[in-house]
Amino acid sequence: MGHCTPAATVGVEGTDLPAGSGSAPPVPTDYAADAIYGPSAMGMGRHHLSLHHGGENFSMVMVNIAEAKIKRGRDAYEWGGEAWYGGDINRLVVKTEGEGEFGAGVESAEVQALYSRAIGPYFNLQAGVRYDFEPDPSRVYAAVGFEGLAPGFFDVEGALFLSNRRELLGRLEGYYDQRITQKLILQPRAELNFAAQSSEDIGVGAGLTDAEIGVRLRYDIAREFAPYVGVQYERAFGRTRDFLRDEGEATGGWSFLAGIRFWF
Repeated sequence: MGHCTPAATVGVEGTDLPAGSGSAPPVPTDYAADAIYGPSAMGMGRHHLSLHHGGENFSMVMVNIAEAKIKRGRDAYEWGGEAWYGGDINRLVVKTEGEGEFGAGVESAEVQALYSRAIGPYFNLQAGVRYDFEPDPSRVYAAVGFEGLAPGFFDVEGALFLSNRRELLGRLEGYYDQRITQKLILQPRAELNFAAQSSEDIGVGAGLTDAEIGVRLRYDIAREFAPYVGVQYERAFGRTRDFLRDEGEATGGWSFLAGIRFWF
């Protein structure tokens, strides 16, 4: 028996056809090419497709701060940077920062080894360990924190650190790159450090321990290499300031900065 086509749909094709009530075709549960080339060969092809279109691993080393600090009294230096390896979701991150005075050695130095997991397009949660080489006596901390890009393109980081002596510390920092030209960038930057309790061993007092706020003007000779100059104000607070005074150390002041920022 022949199929009868309604006169109203004669010559009507594609999206011009009226809506139907038929069920959708079943979702494919296999790979058609497997029947021709074999599951083993096509499985390897799908693996490489995933690897090179979103599943690959990358690495990067970024030194945001490598600078000399010219200030009243003894001139100093400071560094801060991180390296990571991994994909879009999971990464291994190593961070380091520290400072010291020329001719007097390193005053503070730390390294962190962290597992980082993306929790959205712009933020990562991080957890791991931190080890302080200086000041002496050294400390080992459990670390948990975040870093990411806040609305308005502000780079922000925050972390809590619990030491092997049950000292709880906190840190919050952020910066913003304001482009004056394609190569000249003005970067305001701030860092706040906190402690839940006083510990004379490591020279921190309860509450806000110290703060830094500064501005750096850098010139991107290349995207990977940029010298900069700037100014920064540092200040210690509360018992932390008292501990510094007892040691005959400065408790704050202005510094002129000159350094480089680079990555690869």
